[in-house]
Amino acid sequence: MITVEPFGEHATGDLAALFDRAGCACYCRYFHFSGTKNEWLDRLAHRPDEGRDELASAAARGEITGLVARAADGHLVGWAKVTPLAAVAKLRNQGAYRPLDLGDETTTWVVGCLLVSPEVRKGGVARALVARAPSYARERGATRLLGMPRRAALPLYDEEAFAGPERVYAEEGFRVVHDSPAYPVYAKDI
Repeated sequence: MITVEPFGEHATGDLAALFDRAGCACYCRYFHFSGTKNEWLDRLAHRPDEGRDELASAAARGEITGLVARAADGHLVGWAKVTPLAAVAKLRNQGAYRPLDLGDETTTWVVGCLLVSPEVRKGGVARALVARAPSYARERGATRLLGMPRRAALPLYDEEAFAGPERVYAEEGFRVVHDSPAYPVYAKDI
């Protein structure tokens, strides 16, 4: 049984441990990083603790919005960044999305990251997080929620599927609003 709850500062250590188990040195900080992609890759390779420290600092300031999923034993097994579009300008300004009208940046929220612990992938955790995301965003003033999964002809590597599986958004009632071969945008009015 999976339970999904809003992220709270008390879960920071568990969330960092999830990123460690998954081998993700990003700690969900890329969209908040002001440098270039090459600077980001250098940081991941040579200074991974910076991301962990930023995660802890942002949590202490109350700047992290999202959901965590826990297994029946309380173990944190999933994370979804669910945040206003305005909070992730780097995502909004990526080439695939820059020309699109995605809606008001304060009332339009986005599932900007979705991470599931490797040992429970394909076990319904991503679905549970995406299913809970609309009510979580609505409770915080959102009127629309976006999902921006990757799409490819061949199966994606886990790292490429950082926004979750495309089929989960479709099955949870999101509709395609911008149909791109590699970067579709799904939306759900909430």
